[in-house]
Amino acid sequence: MKALVLAVTLMLSATLAHADGEKAGNFDYYVLSLSWSPTWCATTGDARHSPQCDARNDFSFVLHGLWPQNEQGWPSYCHTVARDPSKAQTAAMEDIMGAPGTAWYQWKKHGRCAGLSASQYFDTARKAYDSVVIPPIFAHLNRDVKLPAKVVEQAFLESNPDLSADEVTITCKRGRIQEVRICLRKDLSPRRCGADTIRDCSLSGALMEKVR
Repeated sequence: MKALVLAVTLMLSATLAHADGEKAGNFDYYVLSLSWSPTWCATTGDARHSPQCDARNDFSFVLHGLWPQNEQGWPSYCHTVARDPSKAQTAAMEDIMGAPGTAWYQWKKHGRCAGLSASQYFDTARKAYDSVVIPPIFAHLNRDVKLPAKVVEQAFLESNPDLSADEVTITCKRGRIQEVRICLRKDLSPRRCGADTIRDCSLSGALMEKVR
């Protein structure tokens, strides 16, 4: 019985230690996540009355985050000696991230794992976002469309010739195009996505609502 209690205690201790977060900087590559803003607004943002969903902003693909990733799984809520960002630093990211508070949440969950200071992380995230060309047809989409998710991937490949199909993943949510995820090395050059990232949405008629 004592041996069983000890084993359970060790298992719980291990679980709690993992829940506290991994060591910052220990990851294999980045996932640049670009969120289709109209989908986020329809599924989440409208209910929150988020300014991201105000028609005056005209958001199409916004930066969801730059996520440290491993070949299998990903770190989160990491331990780091880096100071948390100021309100001014997080507010400065709203032009490409859309919703207030998004930058802070992304730093807390993912940015702390990058092994960078907050300013370095946000600079890296912006550089990664700026390195990708949003296909013009999506940047100014003026009507709702239903299309195969593969078409979205193909449009990104055509607009970004340095990318290949195994470096880009399309995700869906509730029958809608949700995100474009691009896998990048630490120097932000494209690389093949890991096995748990590379799986694409296979919908043949995914909804993309028009840019608001």
